[in-house]
Amino acid sequence: MKQLINHIFFVCSLTLLFTACKRDDLMDTVPTSDIPDLSVYSSKEQVLNQVRALYSSFKNGQFHGGRYLIYNDIRSEEFLNEKTNGVTGLQTWNHTLTNTVAEVNGLWAQGYLAINNCNIFLDGMAEKGSAVVGDSLSRNYLAEARLIRGYAYYCLLQLYARPYWDGNGSKPGLPLRLNGNKLRSDYQLARSSVAEIYTQVLSDLNYAEANLPRAYSTAELNTTRVHRNTAIALKTRVYMSMQKYAEAITEASKIVTATAPFTATSGVAHALQPDVTKIYTTYNTTESIFSMPMTSTTGDNPGTQNQLAYYYSPASSLGGVGNGEYCLNPNGIVGNTAAWPATDRRRELVKVTGTTTKKYWVSKFAAPSPYTDYVPVIRYAEVLLSLAEARARFTNSVDAQAVALLNAVRNRSDATKTFTVADFASATDLINALLLERRIEFVGEGLRSPDLLRLGLPIPAKSSTSSSVPTILPTNKQYVWPVSSTELDLNKLCKDNE
Repeated sequence: MKQLINHIFFVCSLTLLFTACKRDDLMDTVPTSDIPDLSVYSSKEQVLNQVRALYSSFKNGQFHGGRYLIYNDIRSEEFLNEKTNGVTGLQTWNHTLTNTVAEVNGLWAQGYLAINNCNIFLDGMAEKGSAVVGDSLSRNYLAEARLIRGYAYYCLLQLYARPYWDGNGSKPGLPLRLNGNKLRSDYQLARSSVAEIYTQVLSDLNYAEANLPRAYSTAELNTTRVHRNTAIALKTRVYMSMQKYAEAITEASKIVTATAPFTATSGVAHALQPDVTKIYTTYNTTESIFSMPMTSTTGDNPGTQNQLAYYYSPASSLGGVGNGEYCLNPNGIVGNTAAWPATDRRRELVKVTGTTTKKYWVSKFAAPSPYTDYVPVIRYAEVLLSLAEARARFTNSVDAQAVALLNAVRNRSDATKTFTVADFASATDLINALLLERRIEFVGEGLRSPDLLRLGLPIPAKSSTSSSVPTILPTNKQYVWPVSSTELDLNKLCKDNE
């Protein structure tokens, strides 16, 4: 019976395209459960509702509205499990995942739901919608759908497939579905290679860059709706994952000036914000290139046990707003007071509880239930640090611009240390400083595991009061996730990771 229910859920989830009610903000919508047909492309407003629905499925708490970020952080060394709760990622944390575990099946299903919704939308636009809205608006909408689809594929690659460096992308990637699936027979599809998936991701992002608006009319839409610079920033992330550093430099340089103060001079005027502590409460700044908005409306927030604050903030009895599922590992970056000194304002985004035995918690996300913190997808700070790392690696030198970019991110939070070229004996030393800076800047934002995997680094060991987790080497089967058992049951052409 359980297997049958899983099959029904999988088929329904992959064939359902939600429609959304009209709201002023594109993403703050509550979807209905209508199964679409071509009638939903009969007017401009109906087509826009379908675009809204694409964002809704992507920002679901089972995917990029919560658990995607959480899983990518808690599987690394930065967090310790407090609750030993199998429902909230315990097996992700301790690397004991199997094909049938809930997080493996849930994330896969929601990721492919987001992808299939994009495919159905693209099919519907080709059949009717483009003629209804006209060429210019059609290209904008198609670009939004393709960016969401491409980036959803990228997200799934980071967990379910071997990194690009392993065989230069030749290892099994994902089933590459580019048309809407409506029948069970549609799902029979072997896995394309990692390289083939990345090729499609970049194709989607290139199309998006060429066809998205440069900016919208409000700061809210520039944060929550993808635009040209969103595509460029995400391409920078993708090329870093592929270790294609020349290409990463090319993309990032489109939206980063050559000298400080580093800004984007075309499209949305992205720039670092002066106060790092404000960007988690004032969501619509030019530092946020793309974020997932949440509201108190049922269905428009991450949902039960999916929320960042629920995982990372202690209970209200300890001054928090969450359930205290994961505290920071004192042997991780939070314990590195040399790299992350008390003078750094990012320490204000860490809550400390206890006296004799202190515990450290990420407090970036502090909105109480129903947890309406915006969920970051990509920030301008990441583009700056990625450009710096790419320059150091590509030139194999202590690159002066790379040092300046590091200082831009560092000095915004801690003015007590300004690096010079002379501080680094080699490119390796500079790269190590940049990786430390990423760990500080993005803790709790879902980048640590992808950073480890893109570089072929082991996932370090960690220990809590209840258990110890050994180092996971790149050769270990648990270095990446197994494929969803539901996919394997339904799609006989799909094979598991070996």
